[in-house]
Formats: sequence, C-alpha cells, structure tokens
Amino acid sequence: MDAAVKEAAVSRFLREYPQMERAACDHPALLGCTDVDWSRIPGCPAGIPVLLRSLLDEVAGPAALPVLENVLMNSVFHVSAVMPAVLPFLIRLAAVPGIAVRPDLVELLVLAADLSLPVNADDERQVMMFGHDCDHPEREWCRAAFAAHASDLRALLKEGTLPAGLISVDDRECLLRTVEPQRCPS
Repeated sequence: MDAAVKEAAVSRFLREYPQMERAACDHPALLGCTDVDWSRIPGCPAGIPVLLRSLLDEVAGPAALPVLENVLMNSVFHVSAVMPAVLPFLIRLAAVPGIAVRPDLVELLVLAADLSLPVNADDERQVMMFGHDCDHPEREWCRAAFAAHASDLRALLKEGTLPAGLISVDDRECLLRTVEPQRCPS
C-alpha cells in the first residue's frame, strides 16, 4: 500500500469521524504525541495523532484501528517507517483497561515485535520473505523503540495486568524478547 492510499484512508476516517479531530489529546497514554514531528517520517499521513486519539473512543476506535494498521504496515512482512514512532503510544494504549481495541493493540504489538526481529542473512528463505536488515532499517528502529520503552512493556506484561486469555504465553515471550535479548533462542 503506497503513501497516497494510506493518506486517502486516513482522510476518509477523518471525514467519517470529524469529532475526533476536535477531541482533547490529554490522555496519559498519548503524552508526547503532539511533540512528534510526524511530517518528517517518510510515508506518514498527517492524521496519525487523531488516529491514536481515536483508539480511546469506544465508537471511533474500532474504525481507526484498521486504518492505523494499514499505515503501520508496508506489506504483510514489513512494518513502515511510522511503526517505530507509534510504538511508545501503542504500548501505553494497550495498558489502558476497558478500551474496545485493547486486544487488537496487544496483537499489533506482537506483530511489530515479530517483524522487527533481525533476519538471519544466511537463511535464504528468511531473506527472500523479509529482505536484508540493511534494506529495512525500520526493524532496528522498532527494536530501539521497544528497548526505550522496556519499563512500560514489562509493566504491561506483568502477571495480572492483562485480562486472562488476552495474550498467549508465546506472544508474551515474543514481546519480552524485544526488551530482554538474552532470552532469544540461538
């Protein structure tokens, strides 16, 4: 999906939910969202802060999530350059009890963790599917974002924080590997 298609999807969402553009952005999970220079991120639509804010809304959240997911992914196997900048907010939003899209946010974090793992350059199949790491710096940027927000991620994954069944043992381990590299299998 190219940048123009992503921008058009965000514009459609904003037309359908105009009230979200005027909604206050004072939730603690979005602290710093307005400080990010989103326009400097390649392929980043202008409406990212509104999409993030919309995730907190019971009605707009389920409509905003697929639009945001499309912006965050360049393909099935590649995250976009927007993903690393959004990760801190996704981590904190996933910790907010009661928001309608919480299970989807946890799944999106797991997907980002999976797709940000380094690719074994000696594994032809991996390289064919995911490309070389040097061609996809967004993977390293995602790993850096996860590491920078390790305390928030660990707090989210602390036993009893997420409702039972919201995250599998494997998915929890996948997310923990992003902040505890020594736990990576060899």
